[in-house]
Amino acid sequence: MKKETETRTLFGRFKSIQSTMMVSFSALMVIAVLIFLFIALNYTKNSIYENSINYTSQIIKQVNYDIDSYVKYLENISFIVSTSSDVSNYLYNEGQTDMEREEEKERILSQFKTIMDSRSDIYNIAVVANNGRSILNDGEDEFTEYINVRDQDWYKAALEAKDGTAISSSHVQNAIKSSYKWVITLSKALINYNNAQNEGVFFVDLNYTSISELCNNNNIGNKGYIFILDEDGNIIYHPKQQLMYGGLITENVDDIMACKENYFNTGDKIYTISKSDKTGWTVVGAANTSELLKNNKQAQMMYLLVAAVLLLGVILISSIIAREITRPIRQLRDSMSMVEEGQFDKANVAVTAKNEIGSLSKSFNVMTERIHTLMEQNVYEQKQKRKNEMKALQAQINPHFLYNTLDSIIWMSEAGQNEEVVLMTSALAKLLRQSISNDREQVTVAEEIEYVRSYLTIQKMRYKDKLEYSIEVSPEINHIMIIKFALQPLVENAIYHGLKYKETKGNLNIRGYERGDKAYITIADDGVGMDDAVLEHIFDETAKEHKSNGVGVPNVQKRLQLYYGPEYGISYISRKGVGTVATVTVPLNSRVDDEETDK
Repeated sequence: MKKETETRTLFGRFKSIQSTMMVSFSALMVIAVLIFLFIALNYTKNSIYENSINYTSQIIKQVNYDIDSYVKYLENISFIVSTSSDVSNYLYNEGQTDMEREEEKERILSQFKTIMDSRSDIYNIAVVANNGRSILNDGEDEFTEYINVRDQDWYKAALEAKDGTAISSSHVQNAIKSSYKWVITLSKALINYNNAQNEGVFFVDLNYTSISELCNNNNIGNKGYIFILDEDGNIIYHPKQQLMYGGLITENVDDIMACKENYFNTGDKIYTISKSDKTGWTVVGAANTSELLKNNKQAQMMYLLVAAVLLLGVILISSIIAREITRPIRQLRDSMSMVEEGQFDKANVAVTAKNEIGSLSKSFNVMTERIHTLMEQNVYEQKQKRKNEMKALQAQINPHFLYNTLDSIIWMSEAGQNEEVVLMTSALAKLLRQSISNDREQVTVAEEIEYVRSYLTIQKMRYKDKLEYSIEVSPEINHIMIIKFALQPLVENAIYHGLKYKETKGNLNIRGYERGDKAYITIADDGVGMDDAVLEHIFDETAKEHKSNGVGVPNVQKRLQLYYGPEYGISYISRKGVGTVATVTVPLNSRVDDEETDK
């Protein structure tokens, strides 16, 4: 037989269509959700990233604008002072008297006082000429003799600037006695109108905290900060300036100065840049990347939560849908199982849909109804056939046996053995009556033993000196049902193939008893016996049978096992030259089938 190879598709590995549909729906949903999450998370991250940069840029631009406005205001002050005739006359008019010069000085000091009173962020205000004349603050403060003001960077920068205005980086103002404060110096060149040359400088030292306040008033998160670089990349302001000067922290100044965009990312930080055209300063916003993207994490958690809820919902809904879709298939499967068990009356499937499954269910109902009808018809025909065969078997008394029996009756009648004639004729009549009396396939053990007894009576009279028999059957098994002609063929085989060829008288013993839930009937003879080769093939229908009354041993064996099961039937024990024992086993609880007893 060709071995069937089992192949399974991917979906064929699941035990049910419902599981297949659930897994398929869930897998598709998982893929869709993962794609959605990938797109949404990336879009959200980019959006948050861009929004954060835009927000930071706006803050930086606002700080830059505030600084420009602040510087412009100070420039206005410096313009007013630098263009004042009092300042020019005091510094460069050599023809003034001491009194006139003193009056000029008082007016300038008054102007300085007005400016300083209105601006708390101004530490120092002064005018200094190359000729050595100067006015500082309220006139009481003096420049230190150890430092030449004209050598200061901010002084030189004002004289060299095209527009005559310069703004220094943050520094310690050490040109004034007893004053060493961090300041930013705004300086403006003073023109000597006598020769139209820059021969002096007006300067204002701005409180460092004023710039700090402009930067700190605008927050870039909890960890972000703002710092300012000049045109050369020097730090004008940094919230941790002391640490910067100490080398404990650093900034990517070179990258900032080289950047052509308004921001760049270093991984940990995002630098947002705004350069002032007025001051030349670069205002830089340093934002912590993880802090900017903290909302991204919240969005991720929200997306994941929504995805989990969607997946759970899809699994639940797909389970319900799959169960509803596969319900007709499960009903069809259960109906098929009933058909396998022969329960055709319960196998009808309710057609609840007009789709392919409904069409399949309808076809299945038609098919099972047709199969049920054919099986019932086949069962009926087999019963009728079996009854007809049984009738034929009952009618098939071996002609030779009948002829020999009648010859024996004639011979005994001529010999005047009237009693023997009556006995043999009575026994033959019983045999014929039992053979054709009814249509039952089963009789009681008592009836079968009586039939065998009639048969042995005839055989005993035919083989007078060759046969002795005894029958011992327990009364407890007399009511047990057994199929017709189960014992007589075995008795006949024992006589014709065991005792007939024995030179001395043969003995045949029939015993019946019960043990457990079974009844046993043994037919034992002390005839010639059988060898193993014959005994091994005794139930083979293809082998040559020794028949009696038209019913062979294989036929009896098949009928017994058909009626009672494979654990019942005939078993043989035989030894060559010793004898043979045939045992018939039937269940104790066997009863008559009502249909079988119908005549």
